[in-house]
Amino acid sequence: MGDDIAGGTFSREQRKTYREKVARCLDVFERMLVQQTFDFDRPLTGLEIELNLVDDGFRPAMANAQVLQSIADPAYQTELGRYNIELNVAPRPLPGDSALELEALLRTSLDRGDDKARAAGARILMIGILPTLTPEDLAGDWMSANPRYEALDEAVFAARREDLELDITGAERLKMFSPTIAPESACTSVQLHLQVSPAEFAANWNAAQVLAGPQLALGANSPFLFGRKLWAETRIELFLQATDTRSPELRNQGVRPPVFFGERWITSIFDLFEENVRYFPALLPETTDEDPEAELAAGRAPRLQELRLHNGTVYRWNRPVYDVVDGMPHLRVENRVLPAGPTVVDVLANAAFYYGALKMLAADERPVWTKMSFDAAHSNFGEGARRGADATFYWPGIGSVPADELVLRRLLPLADEGLVRWGVSTAVRDRYLTIIEERAKRRVNGATWQADTVAAFERRGLSRPNALTEMTRLYAEGMHANAPVHTWEQVS
Repeated sequence: MGDDIAGGTFSREQRKTYREKVARCLDVFERMLVQQTFDFDRPLTGLEIELNLVDDGFRPAMANAQVLQSIADPAYQTELGRYNIELNVAPRPLPGDSALELEALLRTSLDRGDDKARAAGARILMIGILPTLTPEDLAGDWMSANPRYEALDEAVFAARREDLELDITGAERLKMFSPTIAPESACTSVQLHLQVSPAEFAANWNAAQVLAGPQLALGANSPFLFGRKLWAETRIELFLQATDTRSPELRNQGVRPPVFFGERWITSIFDLFEENVRYFPALLPETTDEDPEAELAAGRAPRLQELRLHNGTVYRWNRPVYDVVDGMPHLRVENRVLPAGPTVVDVLANAAFYYGALKMLAADERPVWTKMSFDAAHSNFGEGARRGADATFYWPGIGSVPADELVLRRLLPLADEGLVRWGVSTAVRDRYLTIIEERAKRRVNGATWQADTVAAFERRGLSRPNALTEMTRLYAEGMHANAPVHTWEQVS
């Protein structure tokens, strides 16, 4: 959700001042891309995992303040809902056995976090949407105590001037209204960061957009929302609708939503920040005292806080990031496509596939995005979200191709070669890419396991709520065992 803010009510004058400051920041950023030295000599990767908290009955536990106090680790932070927390992993290089070391670190951290959570009456669950969540859970005191969340909720409804409408049709249909952005809190994801140079940003962002559909086919893990079976990765459509500042009339006019896949291939990171400023009104127009022109003239890297804050409320699935660490500016591609879970090893397998394939696609002399339309990439993204492992994609030189065939014949070999170029060890490549291979061969991911397990319990006579609870219980066991989801026992 980005940086904290001080207040939640903004005057017309504040909005005018903010718009002017954002424009100044954009101008300074454009100059920096030409003149400034950015940190990219040793590219780093980063990882964030959003988590759910459940009670002993696997229902949402509105206890993140108590859990975070018990964990007492700054790597764990609050999230939008009181049943959500987030784990932030320090940046690290990719080469060698770094991923295996990260797997051990994550397992240790999550096991410790879960022990501490239990002392506060909760458990940690890593899943795209908590299957046992109901609308009634979000009718009371659901929001974390953070002024930013209150301000965001107020800003969305000030723009809409009416309740949010959720209308998602998949295997079943969900249609409801919400007086708050509470349904957004159901979306828990993994964010993969990659530090890149200004010259390489566009190629990496374009490649990440191309990969978004296949990522969802392999990693979908959110088939249920409020008791309904919807999309393989329902989180994608839920996030779009639960943060939508547009009335139906504005949607009909083609006004862009804050959750934005994009609409064109880019040639520079500047294209994305310029689109943000041109198309998206400020949701949180809070200004700072920084003089960005003076900072740059003094030889220092300006924080450009207004530009960064505005960027943080445009929810691209591959988000451009500008940041300053120890006085040195850097750029990142933040991949926000994947859901959390099912296990640490599955998360890292997804990451290995992404970083490896991205490396090769971005370095191609005749990039794949020069041979396909942006609309085709967007269509692939929607197809992956709706159908997951059963998706069919368009790919240049092939045409229409099932997801498993595209992964096994094209993308998996690319990912392996890309990891070799990153200097990743054979042990890492074998461990994580084998998991991707087996998922593709079996057409299994977290979403298929969840849906099949709930269907099996319903055939035994369980009601949908009870089937979801029993499935979530088994899911939690598999998550803590850290066995890849394609190996989990299927209820018959």
